[in-house]
Amino acid sequence: MDSLRDDEELFSSLELINEKVPFHNVLGIKVKSMSFDRVQLLFKMRDEFIGNYFHGSLHGGVISSIIDVTGGYAAFLAAQKKRSCKTLEEKLSWIRKLGTINLRVDYLRPGLGNEFVSTAYNLKTGKKVAVVRIELHNDSNELIAVGTGSYNIA
Repeated sequence: MDSLRDDEELFSSLELINEKVPFHNVLGIKVKSMSFDRVQLLFKMRDEFIGNYFHGSLHGGVISSIIDVTGGYAAFLAAQKKRSCKTLEEKLSWIRKLGTINLRVDYLRPGLGNEFVSTAYNLKTGKKVAVVRIELHNDSNELIAVGTGSYNIA
């Protein structure tokens, strides 16, 4: 049971970190769900996010940013699943090493909607690099964009 409590403490700490990152606040990113196997973040559409004035759709930079942030959290948690860190402090210290190596985003349709959910799944986690698949859906569950990211985790 201690392990479950430790996991919940780690997830809660990551939610607090998310709230303290200024750029995440600009985007209004909220944690929808978090586990070692999947991360879901959500944000709401705002006028400042419009990239195509005529359609009122999301700017590509907003899309790639949310995909990158979601992928980073998923990579970090996948790495934690493989590590044998004992304390919360030790677990969280690894987030300082986290960084995006490569990010590919495919924009599938205009980002129309009021609320968006980004979901990341780990494809492969090694000793130094994690590869993550990310999907962005709107509130009609339409797939807006997909991404694949490689993240430094060592």
